[in-house]
Amino acid sequence: MMVKKTVSTDALNLHRKLTVVDCHCDTVLQVARGKTKLGQYNETGHVDIQKLQEGGIRVQFFALFIESIFKPYRSLSRTLHLIDTLSTEIDSCSHILCPGLNMIQIKRELKRGKIIAVMGIEGGEAINGDISALRIFYKLGVRFLGLTWNQRNDIADGVSEKITGGGLTCFGRNVVQEMNRLGMIIDLAHISEAGFWDVLEISKFPVMVSHANCRTLCNHPRNLSDEQIKALAETRGIFGLSFVPEFLGKGKTGISDLLDHIDHVAGLAGTDVIALGSDFDGIEETPAGLNDCTCYPAITEGLLDRGYTEKEIKGIMGENMIRFMNRILN
Repeated sequence: MMVKKTVSTDALNLHRKLTVVDCHCDTVLQVARGKTKLGQYNETGHVDIQKLQEGGIRVQFFALFIESIFKPYRSLSRTLHLIDTLSTEIDSCSHILCPGLNMIQIKRELKRGKIIAVMGIEGGEAINGDISALRIFYKLGVRFLGLTWNQRNDIADGVSEKITGGGLTCFGRNVVQEMNRLGMIIDLAHISEAGFWDVLEISKFPVMVSHANCRTLCNHPRNLSDEQIKALAETRGIFGLSFVPEFLGKGKTGISDLLDHIDHVAGLAGTDVIALGSDFDGIEETPAGLNDCTCYPAITEGLLDRGYTEKEIKGIMGENMIRFMNRILN
């Protein structure tokens, strides 16, 4: 693992022990648009193999984001194109990168030194109102699904539709139940608050919110209330804290703002619920000190400086997410 030399020796030594997990990036879309390749170093991109190695990331969740131009009628075909894009990238980097399909396989490949690419879909429009598409996606390697983006779809209302008070549809309830049966991770980033509570009520397994922050610290519609954060913790779910500047605070933001959100969740619900969900390659600007995925050693250092224990840091940086995955990815 390569790491920045500006980080303290204590932080680097600890960081080398970690299984770092990032719950969300949009790099596949940039690859599909011809802007980057995972196997090639990209000065302007946030995620590639070299940067993942330098940052010590061992498990990267790759979201397949469906642009609005493809919604609703071409969502399925666009998703298939993005699945093929990521699969091709994994094949071309198979010496170091492999798909994450189940925990037995993931743990085996981690021991072999591989970086795990967990594939998922950001937006339930992809299944085109047909539960059989969900099963096919699973067979193609998809292991998580964000039920909505910001808009309403067949499954639920997105956060931009929250004025309606709408949550899960009847079809959406079927989707949740089928995801539970298949062993797919339910991602509630972007869903309306009513939909959030609906899913927690009916899902037999914990859920994640892959990339958001704390509404108490930054009153953004995409951030979670304290009540939602506590509920995630109580149901053994996971909360991926995001690097999106407008989710962190007003004006110029930086790594200290991310640490403030971590502090807030830790004080509210403990550290076991906390993970990281950068949203790299889905944001045009990054907070100071969080420029790309080489930044993770600096987060480890920041957590050390704020007095978190080694056990807590291991959890926040990835082991909480691994434990969560153990419950679902069978």
